[in-house]
Amino acid sequence: MKRRFALLAACVAISLAALQLAAMGQAPQPPKPGPEHERLGYFVGKWTSEGEMKPGPMGPGGKMTSSDTCEWYEGRFSVICRSEGKTPMGPNKNMGILGYSPEEKVYTYYGVDNSGMTMASVPRGTVQGDTWTYLDENIMGGQKVKSRVIIKELSPTTYTFTMELQGADGKWAPVMEAKNTKAK
Repeated sequence: MKRRFALLAACVAISLAALQLAAMGQAPQPPKPGPEHERLGYFVGKWTSEGEMKPGPMGPGGKMTSSDTCEWYEGRFSVICRSEGKTPMGPNKNMGILGYSPEEKVYTYYGVDNSGMTMASVPRGTVQGDTWTYLDENIMGGQKVKSRVIIKELSPTTYTFTMELQGADGKWAPVMEAKNTKAK
């Protein structure tokens, strides 16, 4: 009986507190995207990509193409991109999520594709002017590999994408380069 009364008293107290806050106009407001989230809007739209993969740990070299559709996820905190294309290894489909972490003050990326690739280590990115730089450390072929992605905005409708891997000598070498153009 004491337990039921204590539970009932707690429910009444919580309800009264919520009503009091609402009456005072201090009900909690949902979070709103900040300017860093809005910056992700650059990628929203339909894009085509043409580029080249260099022979190496990511596979054989050769031409690659894709069509990407990027749109805001509900709340406008993240952009979801779906891509279909061709690589030297065959047809490719992937999905990526671009976001921003206010706590860490970095841009983030999560991705998966139909070859089993998973970017779950969450590359950390920054933006300086028109250049986005993402750094990551992942396991590839059983070894730790550091990667860097550089996205350079050339115009509101064109950007370049370069992915590099860091060698044992500490030097960065390109493994993938592409030019992306927004569909009109």
